Amino acid sequence: MRIRFKPWARPELEASSFYIDNPEEYKGKWRKLWNNNNPVYLELGCGKGAFISTLAVYNPDINYIAIDLVDAMLGLAKRKIEEEYKMAGRDIDNIYITRYDIERINNIFSKEDSIDRIYINFCNPWPRGKHHKKRLTHPRQLEKYKELLSKDAKIFFKTDDDNLFNDSVKYFEDCGFKIEKITSDLENEIDFWENIETEHEKMFKEQGIKIKALIAAI
Repeated sequence: MRIRFKPWARPELEASSFYIDNPEEYKGKWRKLWNNNNPVYLELGCGKGAFISTLAVYNPDINYIAIDLVDAMLGLAKRKIEEEYKMAGRDIDNIYITRYDIERINNIFSKEDSIDRIYINFCNPWPRGKHHKKRLTHPRQLEKYKELLSKDAKIFFKTDDDNLFNDSVKYFEDCGFKIEKITSDLENEIDFWENIETEHEKMFKEQGIKIKALIAAI
């Protein structure tokens, strides 16, 4: 998603108590930020933050990290998180956001961080063959995720793109993941998971596009 430059985003992020500006310094040390043994869930490409803010505010016993590469996106996510926690009457104590290139994720996480869950929601499908390696579900990335996941970790993946989804199923299987649940029509799937709609998801549903989803276990 392209978004206009927002001059306020960088100053607001730098002033935020839950923004990490130097994530490489936290490699292997993320759990120390919370000083508890709660599970750690990671969203790759958090966009404007509607998904992660809703998830985090209602699950105080889980720690969350959200990553995006664009300051403007993270600025909007920061404001959304603040809004959700304020409405819930809660302090922002179980989530951090950071700016980083997900292709280099192993520079900021390691096995010691023991991530219990990864969410990948409506990532860029990179439809041209020569760009497939940029997909967040490509085997090149999945092998990187393995290096930071806990032994019972799971990856939750949603997309509107048929080709990306079909290719991703094979990617997961080829990398040794077990597909625990899978659907080509998430809206009409009963008890698939407790779904939280993203901005993209609402838009695609209004266009009549079915949402594909899966849960893959390591």
